[in-house]
Amino acid sequence: MKLALVTFFSAVTLACAADVPITQDELVRRTQELYDAIVPGNQAPWKKYFADDCIFADEKGRILDKPKLIADITPLPAGYSGTIKIVNAQSRTIGNTAILSYDADETETIFGQNLKARYHVTDTWLQRDGNWHIIASQAHRYYEDPAMGKADPKKFAYYIGTYELAPGQTRSVSAEGDRLFVERNGKKEELLPETSEIFFRKGVEGRILFRYAGAGKVDALIDRRNNEDVIWRKAK
Repeated sequence: MKLALVTFFSAVTLACAADVPITQDELVRRTQELYDAIVPGNQAPWKKYFADDCIFADEKGRILDKPKLIADITPLPAGYSGTIKIVNAQSRTIGNTAILSYDADETETIFGQNLKARYHVTDTWLQRDGNWHIIASQAHRYYEDPAMGKADPKKFAYYIGTYELAPGQTRSVSAEGDRLFVERNGKKEELLPETSEIFFRKGVEGRILFRYAGAGKVDALIDRRNNEDVIWRKAK
């Protein structure tokens, strides 16, 4: 009878332990441990916290399984250092599944020069056999406008005009002093210079370029997105 009771209570204890939900603080602690291991190339936490059948989608669009993910964790080269800190974490836990969504603020130093980047990451943790592991992770990088360069207002005269995508689909380029603008359907946006001939709009991914014809005159506006071009031909 005593043996049966011991066995019974042991089984209950294990079952209860397996059902204990993981806290957000613990999820954040484990995740920060993962990021702290990147600079020295310490693979141990990544082996520990990622499930063997995990799916990892990074900000570059790569889809990695666990062996490829672990192989990607290597020490930074000499002269490189940095940190990644978790901020703005939120979590949801339902049964044996926990979702951790957070921003990852990265600071990288390359031979004394500092770079910053911001990512948003969502990790799905799954409890199996009493252990919590990441079964899926997906990251994307927040868009940042490029650094502003200097425009050459002397070239604005070549850019000013009306450009046509298709019949009835036009946009116009105008200048006000040393500032250049593009307008379509009543929406006017400033074209900010990255270089004297490459422009961007604040908060809009992509670039605006002007194409020169053989005679040295601008014959088209190029709306470049993800290295693909939409051509607006100059109408007047």
